[in-house]
Amino acid sequence: MTMMVSGEAVPFDLQRAGVGSRTVAGVLDIIVQVFALLAAILLDAALLRGDDAILGALLIIEVVAILGGYPIAFEWLSRGRTLGKMAMGLRVVRDDGGPIGFRQALVRGLSSLLLEKPGLIFPVGTAAGMAVLTFTPSSKRIGDLLAGTFVLSERAGSATSMAPSHQPLPFALQGWAAMLDLSRFDDQLALALRQFIQRAPQLSPAAQHELGEQFRRHVESVIAPPPPSGVPTPVLLTAVLAERRRRATLAEQQRAVHLASPGPLPTDRRRDAPDGFVPPG
Repeated sequence: MTMMVSGEAVPFDLQRAGVGSRTVAGVLDIIVQVFALLAAILLDAALLRGDDAILGALLIIEVVAILGGYPIAFEWLSRGRTLGKMAMGLRVVRDDGGPIGFRQALVRGLSSLLLEKPGLIFPVGTAAGMAVLTFTPSSKRIGDLLAGTFVLSERAGSATSMAPSHQPLPFALQGWAAMLDLSRFDDQLALALRQFIQRAPQLSPAAQHELGEQFRRHVESVIAPPPPSGVPTPVLLTAVLAERRRRATLAEQQRAVHLASPGPLPTDRRRDAPDGFVPPG
C-alpha cells in the first residue's frame, strides 16, 4: 500500500499491482493477441491465395497493428485496462492517481512494441523490461517510467478513497470553483452524488472507481469551466459539492439577514404623511 498526495494536498492510498499479477495479465493479453494475429493470417490466406508479396506486407502491418494497437486502444478507451488487466483486476493510472489519456496509452503501447513485448531488440528488451519491473521500488516497467504511470490492483482496495461530502474545498481549487457555472447542476444530481460519496466506503474498489468515473463524466458535462488538469475524481466530485453547498449556505444567510432587517415603509403611509414625516408605530 502506497500513500500518495494529490496536487490538491488530498492523501489517498493506492495498492500497486505486484509482478505476479501483472505477468499473468500480460500473458493473457499475449494469448489474445496471438489468436487475433492467427485469425488475421488465416483470413488473409483465404482471401489472397498465391500472392506472397501482398501477404507479406499485410503480415507486417497486422503484427504492428495487433501487438502495438491492441494495448493502446484498450487502455485508452477503457481508461487503463486491457482484457488481461480486466481479468486480473488491474488498471493503469497516472502517477497522481488520475485516469490515463491517449498520450500515456500511446507511450506505453509503443514502448511495449519496441522494447518489451517482444520488442525489436528481443530478447534483450524483454529481459530489461522484466528487470525494471522486478527491481524498481514502484513496480514499474519501462513504459510506465516513460509515460508517468503505474498499475494499481483494484481488488486489493486500491481505489482512491472518497472523501466525506462535508470535506472543505481544497485551497488549490477555490479559484476555479468560484468561477463555476452550476446552473445545470440540479438538485437530483447533487442528491445522487452525495449519496454515492457517503456509500462509497461500503463499495468494492472496482465498483467505487466505475461509479466515480460515471459521475465525473456527468458532472463535467453540466459545469463550466472544466476542472484543472490532473484533478483526481474523488477530489473533483467533493469539490463541486462543497462549492454548491457553500453557495447555498451563503444564499440562506443573505435571506435570513434580509428577513431580520426592517423593510421599507409602506408607500401609502409615506404618501399620506405631511412633508414626508411618518410618525413611529
